[in-house]
Amino acid sequence: MKSFACGEVVPNCEASWVCSTEDEILVQVARHARQDHRLDSISPELVEAVRSHIRPA
Repeated sequence: MKSFACGEVVPNCEASWVCSTEDEILVQVARHARQDHRLDSISPELVEAVRSHIRPA
């Protein structure tokens, strides 16, 4: 299991996920970024920032 808290990358965001794999977290985070943070595209830098904060759950 893996976990990620959006607030580690985007201050004051309280969204978090626990998923079986890193890829599952990335899918959920991408959806969240588009819906809640209004991002039209997900940059490679953002993906790397998210990856660097994914932890074992």
